Amino acid sequence: MVAGLVLALCAAVCMGMATVWQAVGARRAAADGEGSRGRIVAKALRGWPFLAGTGLDTLGFVAQVVALQLVALFLVEAFVAASLAVTAVVGTAVLGLRLRRVEWGAVIVVCLGLATLSVSAGRDGPGDGDPPMRAAMLVASVLVVAVGWVLGGLLRRGRPVVLGATAGLSFGLTAIAVRLLPDATVPTVFANPAAYVVVVSGVGGYLLLVQALQSGSVTAATAAMVICETVWPGVFGVVWLGDTTRHGYGGLALAGFVCCVAGAVALGRFGEAEGAPTAEGAPTAEGAPTADEATKGHGVSDR
Repeated sequence: MVAGLVLALCAAVCMGMATVWQAVGARRAAADGEGSRGRIVAKALRGWPFLAGTGLDTLGFVAQVVALQLVALFLVEAFVAASLAVTAVVGTAVLGLRLRRVEWGAVIVVCLGLATLSVSAGRDGPGDGDPPMRAAMLVASVLVVAVGWVLGGLLRRGRPVVLGATAGLSFGLTAIAVRLLPDATVPTVFANPAAYVVVVSGVGGYLLLVQALQSGSVTAATAAMVICETVWPGVFGVVWLGDTTRHGYGGLALAGFVCCVAGAVALGRFGEAEGAPTAEGAPTAEGAPTADEATKGHGVSDR
């Protein structure tokens, strides 16, 4: 239990730090790139800020995978959502953003939610799904990525929300698929559809996230991603995989989960890093604008 909590915390820290650099890389590619969406996405993936963020995200994902085998799915996903609190705090130091009182309050709410969940969460359930469930997850992973990509090309209004939501659904499918891998040994893993869900949803979710960060309001995209990535996988773990809380702590665990998600959504705007770099590409330090101020004059609009 303790090892799982430590790993979930490590995942939150790595992913929270990664978000800032991913947003910087995605917006630089959108500002400088021309051509198709695919070329702009490819340019973002080659840039060093996004690569640095991806490296941190990879470390966080490995910690998340191991944690998912040790503690309840809703607990791990709450920690992942809380990574935005890490993003907010790191953003003040690295990007020169200023947290207002309400944002500091959201950080505190997230921390209290995590503490509450850590005390009240039980063990992960014994369920690992059956072949039909795993096959259905694979079909769902392909459909979510395909629908998100198509809608991302068709929509003009609400595009960041749709892309963020589909990215979150993909990441949620990835987390569930990890739990549906009771035996990860070779060659057994290659016969398990859940292994392909991890690949399809993981890669597809990243591509959708890159587009979401380029599409307008990173606040809207991040909030939609957090909700879709966190809530339904947690419910899935409780209902279908048998995850539990400690006896008599169900209400406390629910309150902690809600605090984590609500605080993370409130902090969603700190995925928006485009206003932070200076003309030379270096982060601003003293006298830097707030995140709200930084978005003005940079073509950012809520759609």
